[in-house]
Amino acid sequence: MNMKKYKILVADDERNIRDLLLVTLIDEGYDVIEVDDGQKAVTEVKNGDYDCVLLDIRMPVLDGMEAFAKIRDMKPNLPVIFLTAYGSSDLAIKAMKNGAYDYLTKPFDIEELKIKVKKAIELKELTENAPKLVNNKFLDYTKEEIIGDSPKMQEVYKEIGKIAVSDATVLIRGESGTGKELVAKAIHQHSNRKNKPFIVVNCAAIPENLLESELFGHEKGAFTDAYSKRIGKFELANDGTIFLDEIGDMSLNLQSKLLRVLQEKTFTRVGGNEIIYSNARIIAATNRNLEELVSKGEFREDLFFRLNVVTITLPPLRERKEDIKLLFDYFIAKYSTKYKKEVNGISKEAIDILLSYDWPGNVRELENAIARAVIVSSAPVILVDDLPLSLRQKVLSENNQEIVDDSENLTLPQLIEKVEKEAILRALKVSKGNKTKAAQILGISRKSLFNKLRYYNIEWVTEDEDDQ
Repeated sequence: MNMKKYKILVADDERNIRDLLLVTLIDEGYDVIEVDDGQKAVTEVKNGDYDCVLLDIRMPVLDGMEAFAKIRDMKPNLPVIFLTAYGSSDLAIKAMKNGAYDYLTKPFDIEELKIKVKKAIELKELTENAPKLVNNKFLDYTKEEIIGDSPKMQEVYKEIGKIAVSDATVLIRGESGTGKELVAKAIHQHSNRKNKPFIVVNCAAIPENLLESELFGHEKGAFTDAYSKRIGKFELANDGTIFLDEIGDMSLNLQSKLLRVLQEKTFTRVGGNEIIYSNARIIAATNRNLEELVSKGEFREDLFFRLNVVTITLPPLRERKEDIKLLFDYFIAKYSTKYKKEVNGISKEAIDILLSYDWPGNVRELENAIARAVIVSSAPVILVDDLPLSLRQKVLSENNQEIVDDSENLTLPQLIEKVEKEAILRALKVSKGNKTKAAQILGISRKSLFNKLRYYNIEWVTEDEDDQ
């Protein structure tokens, strides 16, 4: 940190706690103001220029939670660290969800306090200096659209414009995660079929024995569990567009049936004899080398020629890095809205990592990284620590640091379970194994705690009679 003297507000109704914090923080070079209730804390924040607030939860006149809400409304970028007794730590956790920087349980470790205060002030400065989102054109974050202004993406847009109004079959090629489905949707939306159905089928995600029925439908009794007639995707897409994703994973048997649809625009349902006509426009996509599959006999050459009437090749993200800033602006806005988080920017250090990474998973990987960062962020801006470990590894290696983080590949439910299990273990440690007290700390019933102990297979031996 620079030579500026930072100002800290301490709000706690216990005289001994205020004295301890006053001495500790002044020794660290901070300018410290102390108050003994929540209303005074709100008044100080309103009239003063503070860099960090240490806020007790249990206070007279206005408790910490109410004071925190008022402080957040006035100065959302001001970091607040809660001070809490063990019995009220569940309130502090709720405060964290609402944007508090961190919390300390009493009696707290002095060194831990110093570290948290220092990082909180650093966060405030990063927040104030971080680039803010500037792309006001992204008004509807729920609407999927292609993002990119790079020369390579401009060529893609030109191709879409040229072919959209025709009924030509289109083959979209590109690595996984480059946005092939978005291109297919754009072609459909700019075509004369835009008011007709747009049907998506992922050929790699559906087993072969089910894919035929998915595409062409089936008659009642055609096979086991066929209790009624089913209309297939080609029939549903009549006069519209059908997008066949991962076409390179389709079996040879189904390839021959697809070829017939391309040639004659007709098919029959599984188990049926009725010839059905479909005027669906076919757009296919693949991340595989179809020419190589043809040479190996794994893909029909005649089908390849039929699909390859018009080809659009999407560039990988590493070849259009000038679009990354547009993309992370868009995704931050999208997921801030979705998860109701007040994230409106990103630190320069985080930007540097995003720009230096090669993105083997392309736009999809970037979207997942930003979504995760928004979820875990406790600040109005995304920081380096909010990014997945795979992105941070370059910075860590330069500093000869090693961090073990098994959460980067977890889904959101898995991440929630990981945090919940850690909270339970912490509560048991604090309560010295007393499950009644642990349940109180967690803010749940004793029965719920026992259910969670069984779910997570947590065994904790205690000699307390009430837990026998």
